[in-house]
Amino acid sequence: MRKKSLAASMLALITASGLLAGCMDNGNSGDSGSTAKPAPTESESKGETAEGAFPDYSNGFPERVTLEIPVYERAFEGWNVTDNYYTRWIQQNFGDKYNVDVKFVPIARSNEVQDYEQLLASHKAPDIIFHYDMPQALAYYSEDVMQELNHDEIAFYAPTYWNNMKETIQTYGQVDGKNTFFFAKRPDADNFASLIRKDWVEKVGMKVEDLTSLEKYNEMLMKWKEAGLGVAGGVLTRNNYIYSYGFRDWPIDAKWRALYSDLGVADFTTEATELWLRNLNYQYNNGLIDKEFYLRDDDAKAKAEFVAGKTGTYGTYLTANTDVIGATLANNPDAEFAVLPPGAGTPEGKKPQQRAYWPFGFIMGINYESTDVERAAVWTYLEWMSQPENLFFLQNGVEGQNYTLDADGIAVKTPDFNGETKQAPNNNKDYWALVTEIAEYPDPEITRKAFFKSWAPAGYEHLVEDMLKYRDETAEYRTPDALFSVTLEKVAEYKADLNSLFQELYVKIAIAPEAEFDALYEEAKKTYLEAGYQEILDEKQAAIDAGQFK
Repeated sequence: MRKKSLAASMLALITASGLLAGCMDNGNSGDSGSTAKPAPTESESKGETAEGAFPDYSNGFPERVTLEIPVYERAFEGWNVTDNYYTRWIQQNFGDKYNVDVKFVPIARSNEVQDYEQLLASHKAPDIIFHYDMPQALAYYSEDVMQELNHDEIAFYAPTYWNNMKETIQTYGQVDGKNTFFFAKRPDADNFASLIRKDWVEKVGMKVEDLTSLEKYNEMLMKWKEAGLGVAGGVLTRNNYIYSYGFRDWPIDAKWRALYSDLGVADFTTEATELWLRNLNYQYNNGLIDKEFYLRDDDAKAKAEFVAGKTGTYGTYLTANTDVIGATLANNPDAEFAVLPPGAGTPEGKKPQQRAYWPFGFIMGINYESTDVERAAVWTYLEWMSQPENLFFLQNGVEGQNYTLDADGIAVKTPDFNGETKQAPNNNKDYWALVTEIAEYPDPEITRKAFFKSWAPAGYEHLVEDMLKYRDETAEYRTPDALFSVTLEKVAEYKADLNSLFQELYVKIAIAPEAEFDALYEEAKKTYLEAGYQEILDEKQAAIDAGQFK
């Protein structure tokens, strides 16, 4: 493999996994990276290019094909990601039609890189290798586990999907001059929200709109503590490093951002991280957050604390059929909910910066071990799912059961529906996210209206209203990570080890006595740099100096 073998990857993962037991969601130009200019549409990989040269499977594959599709396992209570009404519906409506056995391969959302590496090492990985983070996608590429793609082949088998995504694929899908990645669409929207117990806020004489800064937020948490209400929720920070955005200077310097901003590698040595850690240490030592935050290493554990009324904040992807509100009300009938303002995580004098998404959702490649027929089955599957009627069904379920149509043609979810066709709590997104991140309607205004129907639990439309308002208000402070035009080999080499080391170091500092903070942090920075982070920074700086980023 290009820089490290799968065996070496597995050794790193096994070694890293012993460091700490204990959060929870993107490029490039030049000859050796994802190009930032449109790639040619001519075929540059295996397969024929002449018109009509590809086998026609529109009436089904002549021999039975097994198609292995990855699906996130999010530990939703009572939900089997590989066997449910919708997986069976896909088999009946796609698989049986095309003579394909569709097998869903669970990938733990909170541990996906390790899951993929284990599957790849054992030659059991699915036909699609995906990730939301471009550096990690490039890391997979550097292991030689992805095929070179033929754009003509995609267009032949999946014309609808290709027409929807060709500009994105041609712009961002090349690595080392090879057509490597294909993508899911990402409309400019997001349904992640930090919920807060509004009733708790008001019980201590404050209002949610008062929480305009981190200082105000901590003041409120102290009042919660004094009133015996509870604490802020906490989770183990790992894998997804966006924690320091609200502590950064504004406007952000593009080269600084390119050097330090990385979804998969924490900027542990920056001033922004120091400010974040100092606040976390303060909150911990003053009893303002969940004392066992470092044990909340998946969504279910953090949600359980919120539902039980022990914590008053919880971050989640808001959907109409989310169970967190109903479950919390069952234990706390007087509970009221609001969306935490973005300023609550930002110190006074700073701006509520956030990470902007790249213009695509899933970054995907074809497993190097997939056959030509299996690859054709992938394109056929994406084409089938791109058909509006199929996508709509997966996103909304059965009319008259899961939803009804309103006057605008928007699917209105049936509250508390619990029948056979019940969807996953995130509206089945983990199945249809292969083609798009957000459910849309042809009219953008109807789509915005639909957000209230698909994201808001009945009676809680104000949550979506506030979520959209805050997103609009902070739009100027959202910036994407840099897209490098070279493969960052050191990121691939050290990412797994640094991920585990970060968890060990930051937790140790967070729970230490305040008087020990400075010495512990200085020592931890040195350890982190020597463990590979300095080599990553040096590699990135060389690429930045060469202008190999955007």
